[in-house]
Amino acid sequence: MINNDRIVPVMATDLITLYGVILKMDSNNSSLAKVNGDAEGNFAVTSASTPLLASEPVKSCDFTAAVTSASLYFVPSYDFEGFSLAGVKTTATGDVDKDGNTLYLATLATNAITITKVGL
Repeated sequence: MINNDRIVPVMATDLITLYGVILKMDSNNSSLAKVNGDAEGNFAVTSASTPLLASEPVKSCDFTAAVTSASLYFVPSYDFEGFSLAGVKTTATGDVDKDGNTLYLATLATNAITITKVGL
């Protein structure tokens, strides 16, 4: 915590929306767009010309064959299964804590996915 004495509570929003607001403040993310999954938290990224933010915790995510590079910010669900490329399950580089609240960045480049934790 940055300030122990004058805490301002977050109200009337959800954590992922708050992450989106914070990310858009970075000029590198000025074109940040949300991507929606199905009711189970399974996502299919079919286009990624801008940085993306998953609109809910991610159970699984497939980068379709049309996507060769991408930046996806996401919160893993408690039952996070990982990523696939064009329907084929792949092992990403980087660790993910399936805690349902930590923000991560999945970067797709050269048919490999690298996951990094975002924030403090």
